[in-house]
Order: sequence, then structure tokens, then C-alpha cells
Amino acid sequence: MKHAGKAQRAGMRLIALTLIPALAVALVCYFNRHAGLWVTALAAALLLLWALFGLFTLNFFRDPDARVPVGNGLILAPAHGTVDVVDETTEAEFMGGACQRISIFLNIFDVHVQKAPVNAKLVFHKHRDGQYLSATRSDSGTFNENVLLGFNATDFPGRKLGIRLIAGLIARRIIVWTALDETVAQGERISLVQFGSRADVYFPPGAKLQCKLGDKVVGGETVIATFE
Repeated sequence: MKHAGKAQRAGMRLIALTLIPALAVALVCYFNRHAGLWVTALAAALLLLWALFGLFTLNFFRDPDARVPVGNGLILAPAHGTVDVVDETTEAEFMGGACQRISIFLNIFDVHVQKAPVNAKLVFHKHRDGQYLSATRSDSGTFNENVLLGFNATDFPGRKLGIRLIAGLIARRIIVWTALDETVAQGERISLVQFGSRADVYFPPGAKLQCKLGDKVVGGETVIATFE
């Protein structure tokens, strides 16, 4: 599938980059053993910390294929996480006004690769600089760095769907793999947000929401709304 393996490669690069300074410090400590046993212990501790970081990173950048459900008019969760906002709001830049919204919080143990919620064409892409407040705040999209993606559903002409990818306290990098004017298939990988973050999903008023507060959702698999 398109973009498969990109998340894992990003994780491996991060592991490799952190190995270099960890190994350098550990070697310096090791070859200065005459300074005392505590120096050797420090070298061992550094390598242990790096190994634990490596295991955490491999788990964080995991990227399972989505098992896309079959059905007409299904809108799937774009992200793994917990639904903690279901409301009506206003999104003027792409949706053009009043719309429905669900917000999905991604903790550091959730998969952080996002999937296309519908068959669609990416027609809007806007990055906005901002702060790095905790993504546990439901209003973090107002203040934090974020990327707004706007899709036109290809199976339902005239229906829009917006996804706002929001950086958090730890998440400092939003990587969008889908190019502007590119058509994506439902469940296809579209982006990666590194470490804890949030995804707001905007629906037109005619969409029927199928999720509630507290629901755990799986990107590319869980039905969160339907077009009728």
C-alpha cells in the first residue's frame, strides 16, 4: 500500500541518531574506568536507557495496515485514539462555516499514522505555526501548531471533510504524505504526527455521527459517521 514503511523508517532514523551520542558517551565512560566503578555503571545505564528508548520508538512508529470495512457512505476515523469532543463548531477556512466536529486525542501509546476517512481528493492544505501546549486540551487546535487538510469526497460530490492535525507538548513534527490535488483511497496512509497529539475532524451538517465521548477508535477502521 502507498506510504507503507515510511513511519518505521522515520523511527529507525531517530533510533540511529540517538545511538551516536549515547554510544560516544558510553565509550568515554568505559575507557575511563580508572575513575571508578560508578563510571562503568554510568556507561551501562546510558546504553540501557538508549535500548529502552529504542523499544519505545519502535512501538510508537508501528504502522499496521487498516482493515477497511465495507459499506456505502461510511466515514472512518482518520486517527487512532480516544474521542473526547463531539460538538458543533465553525470552521471557516475550508468547511466555510458551521459544521460538526469530533476530536480524537492520541496518547504516546497510540498509533500515530493517520488514514484517509473516505475516498477523496485533497484540495486544501494549510500549515499554521503556533504553540506546543498539551494536546490533552480540547482547545489546543486554536493555539498550537497545526495542519488543516481539506478533502472532497469522490463518492459523494459536493461533500467536504476536514482534518486538523494538531501538535502537542511533545509532538513537534507533522508530516503529510498526501500531495495537494492527489486522490486517496479510504484507509490509505495520509500523514504522521510524531508523539502525543490530536486530530479534529470536521463534517458537513448532513453527516450522521456514529461515535460518542469516550469511544476508542482505530484509524482507517472505526466508523465515526456516515453520509446519507
